[in-house]
Amino acid sequence: MRRNNRQGRYVPGGAPLGSGDVGYSRGASLNLHEPGAVRALLDAASTRGWTPKGRRAVEIDGWSLLEAAAAARAGATDPAGPKE
Repeated sequence: MRRNNRQGRYVPGGAPLGSGDVGYSRGASLNLHEPGAVRALLDAASTRGWTPKGRRAVEIDGWSLLEAAAAARAGATDPAGPKE
């Protein structure tokens, strides 16, 4: 398993995790191979202003979307994230 210990993140890297598992060591996680996981990330990006229109490349830090997407997959909240 590859890890970014400084920020407590993990990404696919073999056993014991599946090849699509990404998340925080103590928090939200997604399996990118599960139906709806990538859609939840796209929905979270959309609520933050991203639009699929146009043909230009856009770079977005997916880690900033992970918690909202995982919560939406769990049915806990909308893709915009928790209300404060």
